Amino acid sequence: MNFKPRVSLGETYSNKDICDMFLCSPQGGMRKSNSTNSLVLISDHTKSLYNDRWIGDVFHYTGMGQEGDQDLHFMQNKTLYESPSSGIKAFLFEVFEPQEYTFQGEVRLAGEPYQEPQSDINGEKRKVWIFPLKLVNGDKPITYEQFETMNKKRTILGKNLSKEELNRRAKNSSEMPRSVAVEKEQYIRDPYVAEFTKRRANGFCELCGRLAPFKNKDGSPFLEIHHIKWLSRRGKDTIENTVALCPNCHRKMHILDLEMDRQKLLDKAEKRSR
Repeated sequence: MNFKPRVSLGETYSNKDICDMFLCSPQGGMRKSNSTNSLVLISDHTKSLYNDRWIGDVFHYTGMGQEGDQDLHFMQNKTLYESPSSGIKAFLFEVFEPQEYTFQGEVRLAGEPYQEPQSDINGEKRKVWIFPLKLVNGDKPITYEQFETMNKKRTILGKNLSKEELNRRAKNSSEMPRSVAVEKEQYIRDPYVAEFTKRRANGFCELCGRLAPFKNKDGSPFLEIHHIKWLSRRGKDTIENTVALCPNCHRKMHILDLEMDRQKLLDKAEKRSR
């Protein structure tokens, strides 16, 4: 059977959508469907006790079993382990908000499963099986926008956890840093526009008005170039649309993006153009 689910990379689906498309159970993190010869893998970061994570382009997925040591040949652990020879297809979804399943793509085993210590549902240390998975069929990495959205959801998730739950998850985290391959459109900024903008500022931040916090090795004031209308929002790389900001204000613009700050910079740009 050449099963092709009606899903799109990076799109979010409901639990019912997944059940209808894959003809699988509505429960569990590893859902086998004999009807479609598929295995749906769900990594739920909102409630899962498992330490699933991306490292580069490999997703390290924790096997089945919430209490005690996991068995590689137990139910869907065995299904995933034997998937290269059985021909069953595996599809990965990640959850960052309750009941919102983001489709990451079809995956395959990228190497031999391995064991590592994690806590079980009772907080007891045990050995789990980790399945290294990679995207198949030329599926592209998630876009930078999707990556930013995922990061924001992770941050919100962490803020909403109790101190006890946060402590448990932090202690259960892998020592290896998480990373993920993303597609990002790179903008090549005009160096002459940037240099002109910095000299025009004459060493002072154009938002807070303070002197640059330090000087570069060549003695010039350290200021960063900011596009009033971001390039990602179709802003132009021109001296009319650029300002020189101190690092604090630059971060503030990208994190808070306050209307009053944008308007202040626009008013300055308008005065210069008169």
